[in-house]
Amino acid sequence: MSESTSPSGFKASQLWRDNGWQIDGGFGLSPAGVLFDNPTGPTEQIGRWVLPGMPNLHSHAFQRAMAGLAERRSKADDSFWSWRETMYAFAAAINPDQLKAIAAQLYVEMLKAGYTHVCEFHYLHHQPDGTAYAQPEEMSLALIEAAREAGIGLTLLPVLYMSGGFDGRALSARQRRFGHSVDSYLRLLETLRAHESDDVRVGIALHSLRAVPELALRDVLASELAQTGPIHIHIAEQIGEVQDCLATRGARPVEWLFDHAAVDARWCLVHATHLTEAETLQLARSGAVAGLCPTTEANLGDGLFPLADFLDAGGKLGIGSDSHISISPVEELRWLEYGQRLLSRHRNIAARRQGDSVGETLWRAALNGGAQASGAPIGALRAGVRADLIVLDDSSPLLAARDARSLIDSFLFAGNTPLVRDVMVGGRWQVRNFRHRDEERIAARYRAAVDTIGTH
Repeated sequence: MSESTSPSGFKASQLWRDNGWQIDGGFGLSPAGVLFDNPTGPTEQIGRWVLPGMPNLHSHAFQRAMAGLAERRSKADDSFWSWRETMYAFAAAINPDQLKAIAAQLYVEMLKAGYTHVCEFHYLHHQPDGTAYAQPEEMSLALIEAAREAGIGLTLLPVLYMSGGFDGRALSARQRRFGHSVDSYLRLLETLRAHESDDVRVGIALHSLRAVPELALRDVLASELAQTGPIHIHIAEQIGEVQDCLATRGARPVEWLFDHAAVDARWCLVHATHLTEAETLQLARSGAVAGLCPTTEANLGDGLFPLADFLDAGGKLGIGSDSHISISPVEELRWLEYGQRLLSRHRNIAARRQGDSVGETLWRAALNGGAQASGAPIGALRAGVRADLIVLDDSSPLLAARDARSLIDSFLFAGNTPLVRDVMVGGRWQVRNFRHRDEERIAARYRAAVDTIGTH
């Protein structure tokens, strides 16, 4: 990471704490980039409005380079499944160097938008024909290197992907580079755990119930490697997935998962779009995080998550940019709320009590859920937590005449002008005055990499 800030600490006119804004708040910074209370030396005034950086709990980095390439109609019933074929063709063209270039550019964009940690749901493991690289973890290492180069925190989630459908069919030619046996997957996990550090964590990702047979799921979850760290899974994203699960396993996906796994607070159920009332309540009570990706779910035509019922049941949620059609926590949270308004034809859905702020409710929930899903000490400005924060542009007209009561609502709902001025990760500045410390070089390498891939 880049040059360190003042070793003593910082202050802000308004600092977002767990219970809201604190006037003239501040922290000390340890040499390791961890916050502590009551610094004794001089502190730096870093801004008027300072917030914890947002965790991004779901990312497929390579898909950033194909954003906008699947927006031509191919047939009358275009859906997730037709989009997936375009994605497979694009994925087949990417090598480790290109993946590193794409991911580094993506992570720079995330930082500039206010994301300070990303959970990378990674399934491009092998060469396009399914043959392992000489170093089997090469594609995973490309992501670790990209995250460190950009200066973003990373939870790497290598994906187990074994079958092409609920019926257990073999992987198609386009899926072979995703595949692992249980044994080879656990070897990969063990190798990658050796690369963990203050800014890199390694968890487990089960691609989906259609891609992980029951016996494999049971074996992975019983392994010693699965006893620590986060566990993520795609689930109930599309109606077709729900119908296929019912036809082959006699239960809906979320229902089946809870019957066959001890789902708890270490789990993140990504999308979970199509839930019954009973499933919504069960997910909320489990303590698991619902990983919501509203811009991708809208782009793919997936559907709308039952937000109001989930919040009323005490459920935990976080946000992810997934396919990276958009890279903005503001847009994810805005459209999480707007989708509910369009569905219900009412306003201020996320604010469940009279007088509550929609923006504060969503920002706080996404911070807490994203931190939980990442398995890292992030998502808050308190002692013992990694110093990840964003400083808003207090000179912006969009924030003129705003006070603590209206600031976050204005941040999320007042327009599309970038408002994240400075970004710190682990006590080091990665973005100052809207510019990443290395964005020109990273962008040039990205353009060269994408030019070699083409549009596919």
